[in-house]
Amino acid sequence: MDLLSVKDLHAQIDGKNILNGIDLSVKKGEVHAIMGPNGSGKSTLSNVIMGHPKFVVTKGSISFEGKDVLELSPDKRSRLGLFLSFQYPFEVQGLGFSKFLFSAYKARFPNKKISVLDFQKLLKSKAEALHMTPEFTKRELNVGFSGGEKKRAEILQLMMLEPKLAILDETDSGLDIDSLKLVAESVNRLRGPDFSAIVITHYKRILNYLKPDVVHVLSEGRIVASGDMSLADELEANGYKTVLQKSAMGRGAEK
Repeated sequence: MDLLSVKDLHAQIDGKNILNGIDLSVKKGEVHAIMGPNGSGKSTLSNVIMGHPKFVVTKGSISFEGKDVLELSPDKRSRLGLFLSFQYPFEVQGLGFSKFLFSAYKARFPNKKISVLDFQKLLKSKAEALHMTPEFTKRELNVGFSGGEKKRAEILQLMMLEPKLAILDETDSGLDIDSLKLVAESVNRLRGPDFSAIVITHYKRILNYLKPDVVHVLSEGRIVASGDMSLADELEANGYKTVLQKSAMGRGAEK
C-alpha cells in the first residue's frame, strides 16, 4: 500500500484551475523530488495535500495510509503524520519558538508523557545537530530570523515532530552552501522505512545531497515526466524546454 496516493487531483483558487489531474504515489521510505517552471502548481500541490482552506478540490482524491484525508482539517492531517515546510515561513510575534514546539509536540504525540525539562533536553540535542544555540529557541517564532535561520527552524520542527511524510517546499531557496548541506544532512538522517519526503525545488543542487528515488516534472498543473536522478541532470543541462516538448509530443500522439 502507498503511503500517499493522489489520483486525478484537480484544484482551483478563486475560480482559477491550478491543478489539472495530478497522479502521484509515494511509498514508505521513498524521497520524491518535484521540479517545474514557475506557476506550474508545485506549491499549490503541497498546500492542497495539507488542506489549505483557500484551495478547492474539484475532482480526484488524496489518501494517506489508505485513509481519505480530503475532509480532514490541516491539524488533523498533521496529527496523522503529514508535515509541510513552508516556502516562506510566517513570523508570529509574541509566541516563543520553544513554546510553540512544545505545543506542537504534545498535539502530534498525545499519548507521550513528557515533562517540560525532558522536552527542553530533547530540543537542545536536536538544535545542536543544526548548529543552533540554546538562545535560538528562546526567540519569538521566526521574528527577526534570517532566511537561513527560518529554514533551519523549519527543519528543527521536522526533526522534533517526526512526520511520516514531509513536504519540503523550496527549503533550499536562499540557503548558502553550508546551510544547504546542513539541511540536506538533517533530512538524510531521518531517511528510513518510517520516513518519506516530497522535495519541491527549482534546482538540482539540493538533490545532489538528497539523491531522490523519483524525480517528477510538473507543468500546467500536471506531472508531465517522471524518472530517476538523470531527469534532474537533464533539466540542469537543458532546462525545461526539451522535456516539455517531449511531453507535448506524447500527448499529441495519444490523441
